[in-house]
Amino acid sequence: MQKLRIAVLMGGPSSEYDVSLASGRMVCENLNSGRYDIIPVHIDRGGEWAVSFEDLLGNIDLVFLALHGEFGEDGTMQRFLDDVGLPYTGSASHASALGMNKIASSKLFRAYGLDVPDWDEVTRHGDWAYFRTPFGYPAVVKPADRGSSLGVGIARSEFDLRESLCKVFEISRNAMIQKYVSGREITCAVIEDERGELPLPPTEIIPKNSHLFDFDSKYQPGASREITPAPITRRETEEVQRIAVAAHRIIGASGVSRTDMIISNDGRIYVLETNTLPGLTPTSLLPQAANNIGLSNSTLLDKIIASAIRRYSNNS
Repeated sequence: MQKLRIAVLMGGPSSEYDVSLASGRMVCENLNSGRYDIIPVHIDRGGEWAVSFEDLLGNIDLVFLALHGEFGEDGTMQRFLDDVGLPYTGSASHASALGMNKIASSKLFRAYGLDVPDWDEVTRHGDWAYFRTPFGYPAVVKPADRGSSLGVGIARSEFDLRESLCKVFEISRNAMIQKYVSGREITCAVIEDERGELPLPPTEIIPKNSHLFDFDSKYQPGASREITPAPITRRETEEVQRIAVAAHRIIGASGVSRTDMIISNDGRIYVLETNTLPGLTPTSLLPQAANNIGLSNSTLLDKIIASAIRRYSNNS
């Protein structure tokens, strides 16, 4: 049986460059070399490809996207690959853009009946210095269009809010100010196989040095306690998984996604965001959840690739 030729794209001109490299290394190390010819493709911070793009055209069967953040996860790379006719893993450009844009996806989730914390939005070029949150403090301040919890903070006063917005506007033009919901932070991944969407066991995330699952909590080994399956009731588990599948479908995700939620102190489940290219680093949550049900990293990658092949076969 002829091997599939897989180009693994990693790096790129993104604020999540280092995270992407870690995901890319994991993919290259765990792809089954008996099934695939693996071509690692490093894209530097300036957008230069280590392998000539022209050399890839006609010489690969599929692009495995190990990119994160802007340019790689927000639909930009997906549109480029669509234009040149190269198939790729994960969601199409429109779903990718929706997943990255927390404000647009929150509006859509709420329109479809999912609970979302109240929010407001502020732009870097607006009168943000005079902004007053309509729902008081504490409030969560985050970039509206970045991943990996970059720039996320909690504002407990107007002074905190100004400081948090200054940090956000260093990396993004748009900020989301969200009502702080006290509760348990839960995430749930969805993968697709020939039967449809399969929700994985939810994970509870307990940061050790922060009130939020911020960038350091995500990527510093030992900075957070992650419990899979989450120690929640069976009813809560089923509802979290239902919501994860619903969010996956609402934004039109394909292949894989991971939805972050809060189970509030009064038992309501709020959707925070859906990630259409979840991390694949040694500390990432998607591989942990897959491993919990007996899926090796290699098998997880096989399923992501098989889903992409089915998507392109159905569209051809």
